[in-house]
Amino acid sequence: MPQPSTRIQNLPVYVFAEIGAKIRQLEITGADVIRLDIGNPDMPPDDSVINALYEHASTPSNHGYSGYRGIASFREAVARFYKRRFNVELDAETEVLPLIGTKEGIVNLTFAYISDGDIALVPDIGYPSYAMGTQLAGGKVIYIPTDPNTFLLDISQIPTSMLDQSKLMWVNYPNNPTGAVATQEFYSEILEICKKHDILLASDNPYMDITYDGYEASSFLEVPHSKDHAVEFFSLSKTYNMAGWRIGAVVGNSEALRHILKVKSNVDGGHFKAIYEAGAVALDTVSDEWIAKRNLTYQVRRDLLFEALSHVGLSAKLPKASLYLWAKIPASFGNDDITFVNRILEEAHISMAPGSAYGPAGNGYVRLSVSVSDTRLQEAIARLTRWFRNLDS
Repeated sequence: MPQPSTRIQNLPVYVFAEIGAKIRQLEITGADVIRLDIGNPDMPPDDSVINALYEHASTPSNHGYSGYRGIASFREAVARFYKRRFNVELDAETEVLPLIGTKEGIVNLTFAYISDGDIALVPDIGYPSYAMGTQLAGGKVIYIPTDPNTFLLDISQIPTSMLDQSKLMWVNYPNNPTGAVATQEFYSEILEICKKHDILLASDNPYMDITYDGYEASSFLEVPHSKDHAVEFFSLSKTYNMAGWRIGAVVGNSEALRHILKVKSNVDGGHFKAIYEAGAVALDTVSDEWIAKRNLTYQVRRDLLFEALSHVGLSAKLPKASLYLWAKIPASFGNDDITFVNRILEEAHISMAPGSAYGPAGNGYVRLSVSVSDTRLQEAIARLTRWFRNLDS
């Protein structure tokens, strides 16, 4: 067999694929693994969404190709959502592009703008696909330092000469994995930098409606004139418990969306029409009360896990948003989060995401998800407590 491409040889295995493989090996031996590593909602969508899927899947004419741009009713629902949620006007024809989830859109955007040697500015700490997409496209990843207390980007540490050479910058708030949140003032400062240096700003905003303690997340597109230099990725996965449905959209700058569509139309397609129709129902009809009730379930779990961490050698800050707690590992492990998560998995049968997967500054941290049932979370805490007790003995 011929050797694979250089880009594949140099690309590391995706962290959750590697964790999943280890879990499968343990489960073959009969182990019961509790997955705190992945943000996979454990509750179903609202009944109205499931009923809409059934109704539209039962229509014989809905089973053909839907087109690379999806269907008009879904694009229009996205535009209505942004108007209602953020008071942001979007043209459903030119400023909304449906995606098969947002992960493929993130990589497609990178291919649309990054060529060999081009620079993408990626948060250090951030979602791995920003960096991996850049590597796949042959570009160069420059990590933007994050403040160790707020986990906000510190653009002041990027030399002006480097900004002048950059084509793409990623932001992600509420943040995965840290749970950090950003203000409109912060967004305005970032936008001015992008305008000055002619950089396309890509805001990844899948956790906009996973919030706690009265906090309300914003959109980068709320900043005046942001659509001149920005796009935003938006997903139904977390907001509506539809992760397995793989439906989202990128919105904003129409020129950037045309370039993404050019890549998308060559490498993937549109969704099953019934999923678009059910997605439109989610956007138009699922109530704020339903979201608040679901978030309260996550908040109770967040508080339970946060309280437990201080007793088992992990330290974290209480996040205002996202599905995660970002925790510093015990000092006895130094910054070796890989050894730490492997031992927890093998000895306590609990999976956590290693912080180093999210960038160099993630060394010494782990990400823990609250998207498991209350019963499983309580069992995980009991196992952690026993494991740490044995560790210290």
